[in-house]
Amino acid sequence: MAHFNLSKPPPEAMMPAMSLLQINGASKAYAHKVLFRDAGFAVGEGEHIGLIGPNGAGKTTLLKVLMGLEELDAGEVIRSRSLRLGYLEQEADWDTEETIEACLLRQCSMPLWDLKKHGRELGLFEEHFSRPLKSFSGGYRMRVKLLSLIGKEANLLLLDEPTNFLDLETVLVVERFLQGYDGAFLLISHDREFLRRVTDHTVEVESGDITKYPGNIDDYFEQKALLREQLEKAAAGQAAKREQVMDFVRRFGAKATKARQAQSRLKSLDKMERIELKDVPVRARIPIPAPIRTGKEVLRTEGLDCGYGAEPVLRDVRLVLNRGEHAGIVGLNGAGKSTLLKTLAEALPAQKGSLQWGMNVSRALFSQHSAEQLNAQDSVFEALSNAAHPDVTRQEVLNLAGGLLFGGDNIEKKIRVLSGGEKARVALGQVLLSKSSLLLLDEPTNHLDFDTVEALTHALASFDGTLVVVSHDRGFVRRVSSRILEVNHGQVTLFPGSYDDYVWSLQKGVLAGRDPAAPGRPGNPAPPPAASRGSAAAAVRPSGEEAAAGPSAADLRQRLKEHDAEARKLEKSLPGLEKKLAEKTAQRDELNERLTKTPAAEMGAVLKDFQEVSHRVEQLEDELLTMMERLEWLQQERARLRP
Repeated sequence: MAHFNLSKPPPEAMMPAMSLLQINGASKAYAHKVLFRDAGFAVGEGEHIGLIGPNGAGKTTLLKVLMGLEELDAGEVIRSRSLRLGYLEQEADWDTEETIEACLLRQCSMPLWDLKKHGRELGLFEEHFSRPLKSFSGGYRMRVKLLSLIGKEANLLLLDEPTNFLDLETVLVVERFLQGYDGAFLLISHDREFLRRVTDHTVEVESGDITKYPGNIDDYFEQKALLREQLEKAAAGQAAKREQVMDFVRRFGAKATKARQAQSRLKSLDKMERIELKDVPVRARIPIPAPIRTGKEVLRTEGLDCGYGAEPVLRDVRLVLNRGEHAGIVGLNGAGKSTLLKTLAEALPAQKGSLQWGMNVSRALFSQHSAEQLNAQDSVFEALSNAAHPDVTRQEVLNLAGGLLFGGDNIEKKIRVLSGGEKARVALGQVLLSKSSLLLLDEPTNHLDFDTVEALTHALASFDGTLVVVSHDRGFVRRVSSRILEVNHGQVTLFPGSYDDYVWSLQKGVLAGRDPAAPGRPGNPAPPPAASRGSAAAAVRPSGEEAAAGPSAADLRQRLKEHDAEARKLEKSLPGLEKKLAEKTAQRDELNERLTKTPAAEMGAVLKDFQEVSHRVEQLEDELLTMMERLEWLQQERARLRP
């Protein structure tokens, strides 16, 4: 019997004019989980392809197969003789003692002077090349990885989450590089806005299939919906035809005069091409319980200094958050966005100033470490229900769990067996079930696939409470935020415009090679006077004359001097903090080993020590991350301020 599947685009849409790489009859599975079976697609010269699919569908595995790092269970990978591959993986094992220059000279064929020219486009300046990789944060290391791919002069780049850890300004630079890239690339990203801007084809890995669509991510969703609609109509028509034939057979099959016709029609059914209507994968819908009602003013801060150690990262923060306001926090890596969020949540004590809470206000924080605080012995349901507000019903817990893709038996899975992304979804669910009137979310879309991000976006956009969010996902911030708070130069100010205005201003500055000291630069607004900076609801835009004045040369020299001094201090402190963290981590691991060997009756004391040391490790990790982000920001500012 012949089969066809209308869920795939026509073959001519999937066959490039000249293939650099082709995969045929590919099958890959781990134990009982099939990633793809008898799948195939090709990458043509110059094609810019987005690789998408649910978490766990096999996207990263596919890139590793194409690189030759993993083998197919069946099928073949055909590579053109002219193929030169470059691979950007999520976790690269580099020698962090090497300087950037030594690392690039070892890996790249492009001359160093040319690499440094490209490096400036990625925010890597002359002073960076002589420093070891270990002195840079994750964002800067990602830039070095991208620069190394440029230096290998590949004609097909395989990029696994290239925008991870990058601030918006660098994302825009990477975006511009990929838009103008002459070679082909295949990239994994959950950033819909990024995919929309840099790709011209989309490859979907889902339900065991690999399907290539012409067009970017928006075209993909449109084609997918249209093809599904056509498939459903064709399947319905075929079902009606089959029922008509079977009805004829039932009525006349036993009659001698009609038996031959009945048999003929049955044979026609066998010859009919069968339409395979696949089940639509489960799509997330996240029903957030209504928050506790508060007074109009939720939070007011007065003269708030935020940071670790003696030196504040943010000074004199003055904000007012009202009921129902949704604020997006933006700024460069290391500017202090996460530090602000933790201080507002009182997870990090304020160094100075006060937080004044409104009536009936409760708060909940989702941070990048929230998943690490889950009890490994709990089931998903126990973890969610234990954190839920007492008024939240069992059914509401189950509904939200289903929205986060923990339906059926998955609700009983133990935390210890979950992937990192699944744990993050559980931790996020705990926050959403708290009925808190103020949600403070730090990168909540990390580890979420398209559908879950879309569901979370819709849920938070209609959230009745107050929301403060940090995210690198432009589409997410645009749709959930009603106002934008910019963190820059140790100040927090209301950006005078929408999120689109902020991105446009930043992009215009990047593309124009803007002067770092230029007035009106989005990344360097002069902080307004304290009297006019009072509230997210009532910030004052500087006048034209004030904006035109800009900092003087003496001011710039003084600022550079202060940045140099602070950077030297941080660089001196880093080794000691790293040593302390290594010692506490080793102590935690030793206690964890003891836990597995300690009798139940004596476990209490060891468990208490383990929890205390684990908490200290988390504090040190936060402190180290903040210090490295601050150093990254200082490095960038110093490079920009130098004449």
